Amino acid sequence: MPFARLATATTPTCHIGLGLAAVGRPGYINLGREDDLGEDRSVDALRERTHELLDAAYAQGVRYIDAARSYGRSEEFLADWLKARPGIEDVVVGSKWGYTYTADWSTDAAQHEVKDHSLATYERQRAETDALLADRLDLYQIHSVTPDSPALTDKDLHARLAEAAAQGVTIGFSTSGPAQAEAVRAALAVTVDGEPLFRTVQSTFNLLETSAGPALAEAHAAGLTVIVKEGMANGRLAGAQAPEALRAVAASTGLGCDAVALAYVLSRPWAGVVLSGAATTRQLASNLHAAVVDLDEDQLTRLAALAEEPHAYWEHRSRLPWH
Repeated sequence: MPFARLATATTPTCHIGLGLAAVGRPGYINLGREDDLGEDRSVDALRERTHELLDAAYAQGVRYIDAARSYGRSEEFLADWLKARPGIEDVVVGSKWGYTYTADWSTDAAQHEVKDHSLATYERQRAETDALLADRLDLYQIHSVTPDSPALTDKDLHARLAEAAAQGVTIGFSTSGPAQAEAVRAALAVTVDGEPLFRTVQSTFNLLETSAGPALAEAHAAGLTVIVKEGMANGRLAGAQAPEALRAVAASTGLGCDAVALAYVLSRPWAGVVLSGAATTRQLASNLHAAVVDLDEDQLTRLAALAEEPHAYWEHRSRLPWH
């Protein structure tokens, strides 16, 4: 599996990945985007920003990059970066299918993405991904599986995904919503010819949303690599937005709230890769300090008390505006 490369890496930050959701398209739900991106969100501007982030991430030891078909031009930007740096062979590249980007590079579109987990969408989007990333694609994930997703029961789709796995592409899935744990457990039961189909799971887990934790521990025990997304709760755990308890713990460490929030996730024994969703190189550098934060039991207990009821968390997230 490609993730074996991460297991043997020696950089302190090798288990922190860079997610491109915030920089592959002009609009997203993260807080503070006006300050992070400014007014120029042209294709060229975001391509340059993405390349700066990728250069900084690689130089600081990051070895997993996460994109998606619905992240605007994230795959294109990543492909351009890889082609311009042919000597870089040790990064693990992941992408996702199942959402189609529909905002046409607008921040105020009525709808930014459309979800469809059908076999037809997989075939179309896999061809689109291959046209950009070709043999650099290591991991292909179903985007945002929920318990009612047809991707969990479509045997024809499972067969096609198993074919991709036989050709060397790791097959995974991501989850979202208050029933993440149920979705994870349902996906663990999916097999093709008696063998588990999925080898990775990417779920939201952070100080405010911890409900998937037990299921992710089960996935880890079953041999899946666990990737954690939205560790910063879309900006709710950064700076002035951060809860008082997080700010207090961060002050005691001398580091930022973001580093402490991500360090909490990294402290979970089942967390294989934790994504930074940084939109600036400064944010990235601060996020990467998570690798050296050593939280004691008292600090961990204080932070664990911040968890919200899952439905309340996801209701709040659903109200975040696209900026």
